[in-house]
Amino acid sequence: MEAALQDRTLKALSLLLCYPSAELQQAMPEIGGVLASETRLTALARRDLRPLVEALGTSDLFDLQELYVMLFDRSKSLSLTLFEHVHGESRDRGGAMVDLLETYRAAGFEPATTDLPDHLPVLLEFLATRPPGEAREMLADAAHILAALGKRLARRESHYSAVFEALVQIAGATADAEAVAEILARPDTDPTDLEALDKIWEETEVTFGPDPNAGCPQVRDILAQMDTPKPRPSDTAAE
Repeated sequence: MEAALQDRTLKALSLLLCYPSAELQQAMPEIGGVLASETRLTALARRDLRPLVEALGTSDLFDLQELYVMLFDRSKSLSLTLFEHVHGESRDRGGAMVDLLETYRAAGFEPATTDLPDHLPVLLEFLATRPPGEAREMLADAAHILAALGKRLARRESHYSAVFEALVQIAGATADAEAVAEILARPDTDPTDLEALDKIWEETEVTFGPDPNAGCPQVRDILAQMDTPKPRPSDTAAE
């Protein structure tokens, strides 16, 4: 099987959605450079990404980690596990994740991470290894989820919203307005009390989000290949 070249922009966007780490902070100038030169994005989209890149590179790491957890790990309405927004806790979700994992493995991609297969940074890392048309198609299938998450983050005045707008642009798709509205109509009032937040997840058997002690499991391998795109070995996504 011929390996696809790396899409550095999808890798960079994957990193922006990873749990903040010191290693990630050090790489932000390089990541920002990749995004600033991406011609698939409009000038406005590239400009909107700058505040997030700057914040991830210069803000207090503890504050960044706390914000990330509150946004993505403790909020179902902003979960980065995409099937949460499609299947919820139904049995269909398990089958969809198995199918996605089989898609990864058929392409020689074996996620070595505690995250679920539908965790967006993992999906983006995979799509970065695929032919452009295939990557666009899979992103287009999720465009309504990406658009809805972007709108919810924009309501919170979060710089992370720019990542989702960028992904929709790269997909080259217009998100279905009705599907976006359906997601946005669901409750978006996650509690801020930590005890209440823990109670929401107490019945969940899996851990959403990366291990805070490990940082993003994709960082080392992605950074190693940012300068020169090259074929991705199937076993480089090591923690």
